[in-house]
Amino acid sequence: MNLNHATALTLKKIRNEAGLSQEQLARKSSIDRTYISGVERSVRNITLDSLEGLIDALGVTPEEFIRRLHIELVNNESS
Repeated sequence: MNLNHATALTLKKIRNEAGLSQEQLARKSSIDRTYISGVERSVRNITLDSLEGLIDALGVTPEEFIRRLHIELVNNESS
């Protein structure tokens, strides 16, 4: 699994756990919903600034996001 896809999955999982729709996350982060959709489908490359904004809007720390991203990468490496 590549980093882009793992990032997409991690964002989507955390968003769903937070009980937020893409529209709600868009409002909280001031990032367009279609951009979030593209990132979650791995058809858009996310910038670090946008990633930081989404992480903040999701209420997790960058460290927690990276930990979860690492788990996603490791778990899917063996698949």
